[in-house]
Amino acid sequence: MLDKYKLIDSHAHLDDERFDKDRDEVMQRAVDAGVDTIVNVSCWDSNNGFQPALDLAAKYKNIYISLGVHPHDAKGAGECVYNEIKRLARYERVVAIGETGLDYYYDNSPRGVQKDVFRRHIQLSRMSGMPIVVHTREAEKDTLEILKEEGAGETGGVLHCFSGSYEMAKACMDMGFFLSFTGVVTFPKASDIHEVVKRVPVDRILLETDSPYLAPVPHRGERNEPVYMIETASVIARLKGLSLEDVARITVSNTKNLFNIDIREDRPEIAYKIRDSLYLNITNMCTNYCTFCAKYRSFTVKGHYLRLRYEPTFSDVMNAIGPDPQDFREIVFCGFGEPLIRLELVKEVGLFLKKRGCRIRIDTDGLANLIHGRNVLQELKFVDEISVSLNAPDSETYRKIVKTPFGDRAFPAILWFLKEARKHISKVTASIVSVPGLDIEACRRLAEDDLGVAFRVREYNEVG
Repeated sequence: MLDKYKLIDSHAHLDDERFDKDRDEVMQRAVDAGVDTIVNVSCWDSNNGFQPALDLAAKYKNIYISLGVHPHDAKGAGECVYNEIKRLARYERVVAIGETGLDYYYDNSPRGVQKDVFRRHIQLSRMSGMPIVVHTREAEKDTLEILKEEGAGETGGVLHCFSGSYEMAKACMDMGFFLSFTGVVTFPKASDIHEVVKRVPVDRILLETDSPYLAPVPHRGERNEPVYMIETASVIARLKGLSLEDVARITVSNTKNLFNIDIREDRPEIAYKIRDSLYLNITNMCTNYCTFCAKYRSFTVKGHYLRLRYEPTFSDVMNAIGPDPQDFREIVFCGFGEPLIRLELVKEVGLFLKKRGCRIRIDTDGLANLIHGRNVLQELKFVDEISVSLNAPDSETYRKIVKTPFGDRAFPAILWFLKEARKHISKVTASIVSVPGLDIEACRRLAEDDLGVAFRVREYNEVG
């Protein structure tokens, strides 16, 4: 049907039991119709967790996964669920966090609980660097407030099955979100949604089925499945005054870019060289959102693509380094995440390299003690140099520049980390980024005079 361009179903629930009897046939019909990639949104349940979606992705190579707790089930989500999402988020086929959000239409979970669970998911999204899939129904005001308060727009995401007002759509797009539309756009009486589609730029639109729900006309009332994507795409094309091929090409590109699906032929680099240093990109996870961080614009640094598909193991890192690590001036733990989140891997790799005669440096946000709940510097005596992102002369400025889940505890913890580092590591540097308006001299005085460490200014909008 679409000879040149394919379609992507950006939101389906193919692990639903309604597909148990004919899932293979459903998948084949989708591929035959040009829907060759599907993002399966796995909603945790107390009986099976996320296992059905994992099994699905293991069997079908054109399926990717998003993991989350639906607002209907928020009341049953405990800490173990968040830990499971964090663990599974490292897997290559997981591309997003969610769906999560607020549903005040059914109120199957108390609203306060829904809000708390929603916030936790946004924090998981920011930590993993993955976009978030948002469900919202009759909860526009609270949804927008939480998205803004938690900095969700900075990591990106999508408002799935969008049925809200244009004002809601614009507010979400202003935060960098995409809007995803289902078969509801094919309903003749869905005039409000039709008007939103007309006004929303096509480069902010994704297509989805939400299978097995919301089958489009002429299949309304049936079990929905990805093969019916063509109906939704055709109506979107008509509403936007575009060809079906235009809508397919643009929405596929939008979806791939949002979920980082096959957008580059290059494989992400674990070890990458800049000048005479070798950098180790061991995680994309980070507890902070720094307003100046380049990864929210691009995952490429000096021609090196750093968006990891999974968290590398010791063997992965050593294979990436190669046989002669001592040929480099230094080995630097610094990618597009916080390396000390993976403290045990840093220690394992670092100690091995130190025995080979390598000089070791770590670039860090200085919050590892808060993350791990202990003084980790005692475990880093093999390190030759540590560079800590100070980024501000005081706590108030720090919180404006860096959105951190540690709140007012963050900046004092960084100062203590810098002082303590001098006892264990020979060279300690406090660094800042020259963000416009930042009092650089005040930062210098704090670093050199008060803390007694070296000071370095990094250029704004310049990475590597």
